[in-house]
Amino acid sequence: MNWESLLSLKRHGDTHKRLRKEQKETRLGFEVDYDRIIFSSAFRSLQDKTQVIPMPINVGSKKDFVHTRLTHSLEVSVVGRSLGRIAGQEILSKYPHLSEVHGYHFNDFGAIVAAAALAHDIGNPPFGHSGEKAIGNYFESGNGAKYKERITKEEYQDLIDFEGNANGFKLLTESRDGVPGGLRLSYATLGAFMKYPKASLPKKPSKHIADKKFGFFQSEKVFFLEVVDEIGLIKNPSNNGVGFYRHPLTYLVEAADDICYTIIDFEDGINLGLISEDYALEYLINLVKDGINIKKYNAMTASSDRLSYLRALAINTLITDAIDVFVQNETAIMNGSFDVALLEKGKYKAQVEDIIDLSVEKVYRSTEVIDKELAGYKIISDLLEVYTSGRVNAKEGKATNYDRLLIRSLPENYRSTDISLYKILLHTSCFVASLSDSAAVHMHNKIMGQQF
Repeated sequence: MNWESLLSLKRHGDTHKRLRKEQKETRLGFEVDYDRIIFSSAFRSLQDKTQVIPMPINVGSKKDFVHTRLTHSLEVSVVGRSLGRIAGQEILSKYPHLSEVHGYHFNDFGAIVAAAALAHDIGNPPFGHSGEKAIGNYFESGNGAKYKERITKEEYQDLIDFEGNANGFKLLTESRDGVPGGLRLSYATLGAFMKYPKASLPKKPSKHIADKKFGFFQSEKVFFLEVVDEIGLIKNPSNNGVGFYRHPLTYLVEAADDICYTIIDFEDGINLGLISEDYALEYLINLVKDGINIKKYNAMTASSDRLSYLRALAINTLITDAIDVFVQNETAIMNGSFDVALLEKGKYKAQVEDIIDLSVEKVYRSTEVIDKELAGYKIISDLLEVYTSGRVNAKEGKATNYDRLLIRSLPENYRSTDISLYKILLHTSCFVASLSDSAAVHMHNKIMGQQF
């Protein structure tokens, strides 16, 4: 791979090449990407989607705030911007022609990573991490399994392994009437966004991090390949289907996410009283002991101030560590042979794993989280059942009056039944995935006759 291609400013529908040196410094193309994402309805809906801890917070919790998908995404973007800028300085130092000939600045790298990081959860369903599993479960072992023999293997795999990353790519790029190319982001940002640049089949053809999940649905295959061709991703030889190695900046997007969920989910557990503050402070001190200012730390009398100080120090420590790994392995990353996340090779791997293990035990498996996930499974399954059945019946000319009422209750861009069965099933799944937690509950109550 080469950085000139990887930093492509091209957008869907462009008929001429966009050159970095011709960009207006007051509003760069990569910064436009950020703006388009943050003002999109899909991004705004993240304010009412569960990150890990359900909302609203239960009575008796110690603090009045935990993260939603939106606040998590904003924080990941901030960390990603820092990672991108620091990495950009190193890259431009190593490849000075990028600046001298093409006009790239280190801030460009920060803008790309910040935009991709901002969008990294944009395709995730409601009710936290179980939302994807609930959609997949409906098609694999629920009533949706009856469609298996009526679509291709690849299409069916898209559904049973419903993936928020692939749905995110769809949301960012899908053309609608009068809106060709969706948000029309630069191909550099789309490339950095694609955490798993492969199709749903074959499943996990290797242990390479790029093969862990998949990054596009069959409905977006053509455009995915256009982006890949423009930015010059390398074909993954372990994948006999459609699969590529990552855009190098994807590693920074992933690192930003890993840093935030490691530290911030842990902090949310403390704020909810699920993790003892004294116990938690010890874990964070183990991570930052090389950089902590003991005098400053001991001068803080409020535990909340100590926690904030350790959180900031921990994030900065992991940013520095991730950059060190990225720079040391830039050649391997560029040729596709670097096969793990950056933090996996960091010197703080053990401390990070300790924090994550405690979060899993005390937070991810807490009663509040499990109760929300259980409710989410039922709500998502019921919504998929009524809306897929109604739309499929309409496609086959068997729609009842109830089916027609259901279809009219959908947003206009999800009502069409004059499309393939696969697209009906996928689009309905994407509609359910687009709902916020509250909207899904409200809609479920209506169709169950519990709310008028």
